Amino acid sequence: MSAYLSPATQYPSTNRAPFRVLVVDDVATNRVMLRAILAAHGYEVVEADCGEAALARLVELEFDAVILDVLMPGKSGFDVCREIRLELGFEFLPVIMLTSLGSPDDMAMGFESGATDFVTKPYNNVELVARVNSAVAQKRLTDRLDDTESVLFALARMVESKDRNTRDHCDRLSHMAVVFGRSLGLSFDELEALRRGGILHDIGKLGIPDGILLKEGPLTESEWLIMRQHPVIGAELCTPLRTMRKTVDIIRHHHEKWNGAGYPDGLSGTDVPLLARVFQVVDVFDALTTERPYKPAFPVDQTIDILERETADGNWDPDLMQRFLHILNDQPEQLQRPLGAPMDPSARILARVLQSGRPDWERG
Repeated sequence: MSAYLSPATQYPSTNRAPFRVLVVDDVATNRVMLRAILAAHGYEVVEADCGEAALARLVELEFDAVILDVLMPGKSGFDVCREIRLELGFEFLPVIMLTSLGSPDDMAMGFESGATDFVTKPYNNVELVARVNSAVAQKRLTDRLDDTESVLFALARMVESKDRNTRDHCDRLSHMAVVFGRSLGLSFDELEALRRGGILHDIGKLGIPDGILLKEGPLTESEWLIMRQHPVIGAELCTPLRTMRKTVDIIRHHHEKWNGAGYPDGLSGTDVPLLARVFQVVDVFDALTTERPYKPAFPVDQTIDILERETADGNWDPDLMQRFLHILNDQPEQLQRPLGAPMDPSARILARVLQSGRPDWERG
């Protein structure tokens, strides 16, 4: 099949024009050349001359692919790619890196940052167009999967919005879990699972009656038995999606304890999946440092005392807790979600719903 055919011609099922590509390069002549090559094959091209501008364009517009130069002043292509994946949450957006760096270490670094493909300079125009065609066709197909995940995220946001005391809890957990995971040297897939887990960990509460979920007083033993089913319900909701395999461990096991006293499976020690143990640490930290109906927001020094005591009692992985407290003591600003950080699509959808008229979910 000719590389000069547009993706709409090569892949009729993806025929949803226009096909928009973001070209990111600090050298204007390089951008002009790429625009000419791609425009000749039916692409709409948007340019950005630096990493910051690229990230801003990605928030403003939808793209089918990004062609990203590696060596740029300020944020490198590797940095931009990591932010596209982890901060903006665009897991399925193809990122094709253009580089004169051809060593195996450079390519490994690129793929670790989330790159989809590499094209080495000087590139062949036919090969470049063929790779872009393939990437955007795959993007249009995976959009269907992305739509399914967006529905799950929106449902999880609706669960969160029922409780006025946990607003922004999901976004804080996603941010802190990724920061903590990076410090542990986790892989891109593991960091992405932590980001998703921040939003989806309590999605199983969709199956819990509001009379229990929003009860202001203490739960009875029979009510607790029902409440403790929410990790199982959530895991069952997300298990059919292959991309959720690592996230399902977080959803099902984030209430387990290091000493085996948690639920739903009573796992202990390293039998609790690593990502669930990582997530537990930031989850309990957020619970302690935010105001709830039954407690004030504890200051950091008191929170550290509680975390150390609960770890000594066997609740949390002692090694992970020690590493987290190191961040909390030495670089606490890293755990703060930046003001004005972009919302993922599920948050934007829910915000529009609430602005148009809030459902009467709260009791009392």
